[in-house]
Amino acid sequence: MSAICALALLTGLSSTLVPPARAQSLESGTVMDAVRALKAGQYLWAPQLAPAGPMLIIINRTTQRLVVYRNGVPIAVSTVSTGRAGRRTPTGVFTILEKQVTHFSSLYDSAPMPFMERLTWDGVALHGGTLPGYPASHGCIRLPHPFAKLLYGETRLGTVVVITDSPELPRFVPAPTLGTQSPEVAPAGDGATWFPELAPDGPVTVVISASDRKLIVLRNGKEIGSAPATLANPVERPAAYMLQARDATGDHWMRLPLPGQDPAKPLASETGQDVTLPAGLKETIAGVLEPGATVLILPDSLAATALTRGALLESAPDKTLPK
Repeated sequence: MSAICALALLTGLSSTLVPPARAQSLESGTVMDAVRALKAGQYLWAPQLAPAGPMLIIINRTTQRLVVYRNGVPIAVSTVSTGRAGRRTPTGVFTILEKQVTHFSSLYDSAPMPFMERLTWDGVALHGGTLPGYPASHGCIRLPHPFAKLLYGETRLGTVVVITDSPELPRFVPAPTLGTQSPEVAPAGDGATWFPELAPDGPVTVVISASDRKLIVLRNGKEIGSAPATLANPVERPAAYMLQARDATGDHWMRLPLPGQDPAKPLASETGQDVTLPAGLKETIAGVLEPGATVLILPDSLAATALTRGALLESAPDKTLPK
């Protein structure tokens, strides 16, 4: 299913799946126009387009939009309200660390945070709230209350959340196969690690930093492996891929343009990127990948994605922190 077809079906179904006061019409304009035209508090919701598989959530601070992908298919779009000036929501790659249906802030007068999904241990989370049409929170990502409940029912601990500033909405185009192999380096050497028993099952995401020349493998939000990685081409901007299918001819990937990226104009590095790994590691990683697995290639250092705030790899602290 193409991204446009998926979004068209998503939007077409929204009138029956979303309360009328929050539904968005397709009476005129394109599907993407309808998505852009969502008003504060509106959302589109059609999880049946991809009933199962790993999820990826992309939040755009500039457009105040959230897009949910499952198995590479957009299944939901929502308006949001992120952090206001002086308390801006951090950008980066995060995972859902904790979920609570009923939660109250210990920092801001016990403010209700229904259907809370924590992204950091110092107070950044997804939750239901008031959406005035602009960034207004203390740093959290406010969602329409009905959407917060729906999203809560579909996510799991370890779901990957990307927060960005880029100014466009994402959709899919075909992507090349990723991954070549360097035969001269042993898989256990040169900094490579592999501990799949730390997370025996769950969604898999591979994150590659061009700056660090490093790859990490997350399963269910936990790091199960890492290794040096060399990219054939310079990385000018973040790129995301999802494994669409596997057959006798090999793995088939789709490129997922992130917000601000024109799907009709991919960079050369995004249509011909190869990742060189230590010998044997490609096969090892392939053994844990299933259709719907995600690969993120970042130009930045992983250390720059707010790791100390809880992004990507932070584990629970030894003591209770403000929520």
